[in-house]
Amino acid sequence: MTDTLQTCLRTKMLVLDDGQTYSGSLKHFCRDNELICIRPQKAGADNVMAILRSNVDLGGIMLFEHYDGRKAGLELARQIHTARPELPIFLRREQTPSLAGLSERDALRFCCGYTLNDLHILSDALASSIFSRIYPNPLVRGITEMSRDALALLFPRCEVTVQAPFLAVKDRLVYGEMFTLIAIESSWCRGYMMLQAEESPLMALLEPEGDADPDFRQLNAALGEATNLIWGSFKNRYAGNGAQHPALLTQVPIIVNHQRRYISFGSEDPQLCIKYQLRDRDAADGYEVTLVQRFVFNLCWSPDEFQETPSVESLVESGELELF
Repeated sequence: MTDTLQTCLRTKMLVLDDGQTYSGSLKHFCRDNELICIRPQKAGADNVMAILRSNVDLGGIMLFEHYDGRKAGLELARQIHTARPELPIFLRREQTPSLAGLSERDALRFCCGYTLNDLHILSDALASSIFSRIYPNPLVRGITEMSRDALALLFPRCEVTVQAPFLAVKDRLVYGEMFTLIAIESSWCRGYMMLQAEESPLMALLEPEGDADPDFRQLNAALGEATNLIWGSFKNRYAGNGAQHPALLTQVPIIVNHQRRYISFGSEDPQLCIKYQLRDRDAADGYEVTLVQRFVFNLCWSPDEFQETPSVESLVESGELELF
């Protein structure tokens, strides 16, 4: 099988712990385990819940049982679970390296209980709940290349840069006011690709058509074309002959709640997420817009069968074709 990004893909964790602990062993643990950690500037349930109501992509939450008070950690976990039940919570305890002693209802809110003396428990829980899916390196590199090319074509005055790909484990919030959705199908994967963006900032990067200023219809067309270009490149490069297994006829409902900006594909598998920065070269202030791309392979995922369709150049190099 091809090399993988199993240990390179990162995910973002909200750390709710005291500063001394975080700056010590937990910070080193997070760095060694490909975790991007963020912390509230101020402790307190109100600040934490404000973060969770924002557009921050999170893979999970690392919570100290006595965060912001002797019993405040468990109460905060109840609030988090009510607001964002899809996010896994990893509970750091002072003495008990398990969830023993918690009520059955409270214990169900956590992926594990661990102490600083035994971080292997936390490592195992992360491996099973977050880093449980492998994305081949060539696939991720190819996706970023074809997506960057498509965006550069449709937003010609913009410089397009790519942030490090990451995993969104169970986070189902939609970024921005608009998104495109297209089915991704091949013999080894089946699911969806999304592009998500804030409408007004992205619209400002469009080139006017004639004398009229760009409007949402022109933006819809541009994002739709970008989605088609990326899927077309994906299909040509990775889908091969398009043969599918009979079992792939299965479908699951997609649930969208517009008021909550929430979308669910009926799967808790980690999603591959990539952020693209579009910077206006003509803007003196370096005007930038973020566009979020997500791949949700919720219907079929067989990375062992992944292979790239060989290019003409590679076939010539291997001797299967010759130039004349």
